[in-house]
Amino acid sequence: MANEPDFTPPDDVIFEPDVPVIDSADAASASVPGPTGKTSKRIPSAISGKRYRKRDLVRLDSLRPTLTEFIRRDFPELPHDAMISVRELARYRMSFTEDLLKQEHGEFSELDRQVAESIARQDTIAENTDEEFEEHRSLGERLSDQIATFGGSWKFLISFGAVLLVWMTINVVSGLHAFDPYPFILLNLCLSCVAAVQAPIIMMSQKRQEVKDRLRSDNDYRVNLKAELEIRHLHEKFDYLVSRQWQRLAEIQQIQLEMMNDVSAVNRRRRTLVSRTKAARRAAKSAAAKESKATS
Repeated sequence: MANEPDFTPPDDVIFEPDVPVIDSADAASASVPGPTGKTSKRIPSAISGKRYRKRDLVRLDSLRPTLTEFIRRDFPELPHDAMISVRELARYRMSFTEDLLKQEHGEFSELDRQVAESIARQDTIAENTDEEFEEHRSLGERLSDQIATFGGSWKFLISFGAVLLVWMTINVVSGLHAFDPYPFILLNLCLSCVAAVQAPIIMMSQKRQEVKDRLRSDNDYRVNLKAELEIRHLHEKFDYLVSRQWQRLAEIQQIQLEMMNDVSAVNRRRRTLVSRTKAARRAAKSAAAKESKATS
């Protein structure tokens, strides 16, 4: 995949990709006139330079290291505390997911694109395929499904067997006055017609069932793929947070050691000062005693 960022900046924004706009204290405190004439504080994005509200911006060092490195491919001069907009972050998340799927699968299908867009928008991708399939069925399709469902049930077998039995019983008992005497040619014709009509109806129902199963399998694939990617991202986040936590704990421990060394140094100086004071007092007392003896 090319290193070009997969997003289109607004028409009123002009910026150079190699010279990002860096967020600073001056930019953070900059005021721009709002629509009502009042000044509102907005922070420029480090990528596009367009100003956003603070809640619409994300710090670069709060992202996963892999995603941060992916963004730095296009803007290597971004500092660790740079601010980018949520929309730009969503575009880069989609591009990052697309690049990851291409590396693993060797291709980027339509289902993969849907998963990448879902991750970028941070919305759900699971859907009830049964309800969607039921809503798009025509009257003929619903009728064929009902006929196929009835034709593959015990109700149909029992009722059909009862009709055959009654048919043959009436014609055997009627004798010469039977409307379909043995060998029941009319019954065979009816059975052939039923089989000829029932077979394509069942095939149509099976074809729609295949379409329904394919929709369900596609939905399961999207959900499983998104779950796999989200779990991987969570692992990366946890590893990143744990590493940062250990680093902070090491810094706190170092500060505590420095504070303990300072306290111990102060105690040593205090003990030295106290010992010197006691020695000076003893020397003064001894000098006073010698002076009193000399005067006596």
